[in-house]
Amino acid sequence: MAGGLSRVKAIIPVGGEAVRLRPLTLENSKATVRLLNRPLIEHTLVELARQGIREIIFGVRGYVNYRSLFDYYKEGIGFSARYGIKPRVHFKYMPRYDSSGNADAVRVCLDYYNIKENFFVVQGDNIFSLNLNSVLEYHKKQRAFMTIVLKEVKNVEEFGVAVLDSKGYIKRFVEKPKREEAPSNLANTGIYVISPRIRKLFQSSEFEPMIREGRMDFGKNVIPYLLTSGYRVAGYISRALWFDVGTPERYLETMKTLMKNLGAGGLKAIKMDSSSRVYVQGTSVDSRKRRNIIKNLYGKGELKFDGEVLIGRHASIGKGTKIAYSNIDNFTVIGENVEIEESAVMDRSTIGDCAVIKSSIIGRHVEVRSTRERPTRIEGSVIADDAIIGEGSELVGTKVAPHRTVSTGSVLYNASII
Repeated sequence: MAGGLSRVKAIIPVGGEAVRLRPLTLENSKATVRLLNRPLIEHTLVELARQGIREIIFGVRGYVNYRSLFDYYKEGIGFSARYGIKPRVHFKYMPRYDSSGNADAVRVCLDYYNIKENFFVVQGDNIFSLNLNSVLEYHKKQRAFMTIVLKEVKNVEEFGVAVLDSKGYIKRFVEKPKREEAPSNLANTGIYVISPRIRKLFQSSEFEPMIREGRMDFGKNVIPYLLTSGYRVAGYISRALWFDVGTPERYLETMKTLMKNLGAGGLKAIKMDSSSRVYVQGTSVDSRKRRNIIKNLYGKGELKFDGEVLIGRHASIGKGTKIAYSNIDNFTVIGENVEIEESAVMDRSTIGDCAVIKSSIIGRHVEVRSTRERPTRIEGSVIADDAIIGEGSELVGTKVAPHRTVSTGSVLYNASII
């Protein structure tokens, strides 16, 4: 598989402001929001690299997206070493050209890096376990101008939806239809194989007004244009795992599903014991000490776990705490008698005694103050990085922006602290 893909390039458009995932993305690129104790995009990068792709181009737009990605990954040396990938992956970045839409970022990258072969386009907020070589071979077999990976979904109104003819070509495509008007349940995953011939099309007079007017989104503009102009657009139906992590709800659903399916190897963790579904990361001496403390408390019945739980390196968890179907990131400190259910607590956050956190995302370096006398409850909420939640507070369906402080005893329902 690797040999067939080693010369194939992948472009990952990373642009926009990720409004639906705010406030987590107010200061960070969605691509680097942490999921299962690593940046969201890293799941995609690992999948591409393990299947043999060695050149990945980030079609970054905007300062926040560029800074977040380049400062973390640079040219890819550290990433390759971390995952033992040889020969190493090369990361490249789109220069600071004006662009509008994910297709426009691809257009710029094609010209700047002079790409002359079939190439992949993968979205930075997608997680998948697709056999890319099979998609590429299907694309060639179909002699397609573009091949779109499709996936059956229930929430059709959130995606572009395709209808295939008997030969596997897309004959109709509707972007985000109403549920009752959707022509099928085959969603556009945002994973494409595209012929290099698209370079000439982008340079043609036909596309000049689309580029000038900023109408360069694949789903809204480019795919409909290709279909109405008679280009062969094939549809590859996939039954493999695929997630579009676009909202807090989908973030948590993806987290739970991946913990259930990846196992110890995929989570880069060690199973706490044979009878549980608790995974603890870290292999250093200090990490092993922390893991043994958690294991001993669990063995004595002083900690309770239910379902899949992932615990990061150097995490501390107090007695009497119960964690169910949740992800606890590195360097977190969880107090005593805390209840965390179907939630994510990102790195270096502190959760005070007796706090209750359900169906929520707690960002990085957050302090949730809580005591036995004044317990704090957070449910269905998103707390961004470096926020402080005062003790005795109750937050339901609430969003708190980075660096903000929620006063002691606050009661907030469906609020936004921006």
